[in-house]
Amino acid sequence: MKLHIESMTCGGCARSVTATVKDIDPAATVDIDLPSKTVQIQSAQPLARFTQALDEAGFPAQVEG
Repeated sequence: MKLHIESMTCGGCARSVTATVKDIDPAATVDIDLPSKTVQIQSAQPLARFTQALDEAGFPAQVEG
C-alpha cells in the first residue's frame, strides 16, 4: 500500500510515521520517500488500521495509486 502524507516534512516525522506503523504490525516493511512525502507499507494488516492510526498521530494519509 502506498500513502501520501503531506504533513511528513522531516526525519522526525518519518520516524514517527514508521513507529506508528510498527505499533500496528512490528513485522511490517516501511519505505519512506521524504521528498515526495510518500510511504510504502507491506503488511498483512488492513489499510484502514494504518490510516486511522496515522490520522490519530497527526499524520493524515491519502491512499495513492
